[in-house]
Amino acid sequence: MELPPSLRQAVDRILEKVPLPELKQAAKTLSDRYRAELRDGRLHMAQDMAVKAYLATRLPATYAAVRASLDALNEARPDFTPKILLDVGAGPGTVLWATSALWPDLEQAVLLEASAAVRKVGETLAADAITARTVWRAGDVTIDLADLQPADLVTCAYVLDEIVPASLPKMVDRLWQLTTDTLLIIEPGTPAGWQRILAVRAQLIAAGAHLLAPCPHKAPCPLTPPDWCHFSRRVARSRLHRLAKDADVPWEDEKFIYVAASRQPAASHAARVIAPPKSGSGKVLLKLCQEDGTATEQLFTKRDGADFKLARRLDWGDRLDPGST
Repeated sequence: MELPPSLRQAVDRILEKVPLPELKQAAKTLSDRYRAELRDGRLHMAQDMAVKAYLATRLPATYAAVRASLDALNEARPDFTPKILLDVGAGPGTVLWATSALWPDLEQAVLLEASAAVRKVGETLAADAITARTVWRAGDVTIDLADLQPADLVTCAYVLDEIVPASLPKMVDRLWQLTTDTLLIIEPGTPAGWQRILAVRAQLIAAGAHLLAPCPHKAPCPLTPPDWCHFSRRVARSRLHRLAKDADVPWEDEKFIYVAASRQPAASHAARVIAPPKSGSGKVLLKLCQEDGTATEQLFTKRDGADFKLARRLDWGDRLDPGST
């Protein structure tokens, strides 16, 4: 999933004359903070150079994860066309761009972001490109949600890992209160990110939410450590990205995990592919999370006819929906 051309061009303009040594140092610092999941009271992107490092090295990957999560939500609720977006912990507007690409008729977006440097860049990127009426608000996601207005779609992407765990239940409760239709929360696809999503999932189910994706059921997650649920998108690295990270490989795999929950039930549920398919001559093995709450491996061969043809087309994260044969 590539960045929209207008976003790619806007990013390139911002990064055009950035000194490479400074960008490399900022990228390393940012990466170290993310990997350590530091919660030291400092913003990961408080400074302008940190924001530019994010644009160069993280934005394409987080955009791909957000868009994949939104696509799964859309597949589960094809009738859902949000008019108002509330994005909490918005960063430079990643969710805004992905939502606008999927639902061009989005009318209004409210983006809450603590960092002034990030808000400034986000406003610059969206200027003259996003048609929805967009309002950027300064605020801490743990204490500044009280006076926000409800929205059709409420999102919170790559935020929970920066918050003290004790603050999460109250925050998630408030996000659900602000949701008139659907809530989407996305986290890094690490075992720790999965555990946070499991806690959110359980809290939302207890609050009466309907799960849209990725889970096809409300039963406890059938996976147990060291296994964990997550998905992946392969993202091309730009030349500047490779230089900033001293990377030889022209791509990276962004691992993520998410939960989409709604006040409306999904149009249908189907088993989901929860690991890379294993293909061989005339056969494909899929690891599936099933509607009955179990996780199983299912082998499809040519003798399965249309089911085999469908299974062969599926990728990690897709639904096994017989209706699409």
